Amino acid sequence: MRSAVNIKGHPTHPILIAFPVAFVCAAPLADIVGRIGGWSSVWATGGYMSVAAVVTGLVAAVPGLIDYFMIIPPDSSAKQRATWHMVTNSAGLICFALSWLFRDWKSLEPQTWAIVFEIAGFGCVCFGGWLGGTLVYRNQIGVDHRYAGAGKWKEQDLSAGHGEQIVVAKADELKPGQMKLLHVNDRRIVLARTDEGYCAFDDHCTHRGGPLSDGVFACKTVACPWHGSQFDVTTGNVKAGPAEKTINIWTVEESDGEVRLKAP
Repeated sequence: MRSAVNIKGHPTHPILIAFPVAFVCAAPLADIVGRIGGWSSVWATGGYMSVAAVVTGLVAAVPGLIDYFMIIPPDSSAKQRATWHMVTNSAGLICFALSWLFRDWKSLEPQTWAIVFEIAGFGCVCFGGWLGGTLVYRNQIGVDHRYAGAGKWKEQDLSAGHGEQIVVAKADELKPGQMKLLHVNDRRIVLARTDEGYCAFDDHCTHRGGPLSDGVFACKTVACPWHGSQFDVTTGNVKAGPAEKTINIWTVEESDGEVRLKAP
């Protein structure tokens, strides 16, 4: 089972972020102090740290991009927030790169505009960091908060022709109250088991697009982890808001020890 404080896709992501954040904060400070005091070694340090900010920022962006395309639910408020997170952080790194246009390449002394660009980059990264924190704590992206008895996290990619019956699980693969996320023809579908048998529904809360596969499932009811909307998994009806629209339900059949789903 995944750790409750672990990152689903990339546990090293928070560690990598620490490096660009440190350099982004220190580079403009070193340049300002160096210019005020006339200390060439200090502003040279600021120049090197501005380069390090860009390089380490690009390295930290790699697992972030993987999470953006692989972990964050599509068509959700988290996707919009993650897009702005990516744009603002990218803008911050661009500002630090542009600051070198206003720096003496021999002495590394920064001109006023170099410091202005660094401060602007610092502001962008701060805003991007706030968005990143919101993704983790509000949208719970990357945090495993699965409930007791939920079982080991399971995710499976499948492809089939429209309307084709495909095997999505063994009859005894899940216990009542457990779920499994399926990627069928690029559509996210949750396979769940109730006391009466298997059911399937879209992994998309109709409120803000939250991943229902990460929610709590019990007594034929699934609760979205973002805002607590509840849905009946056998009918798709809303049992508790803030969601107002029903979720899509998919027909599954169990026979010969296998669970089959009609491909969308």
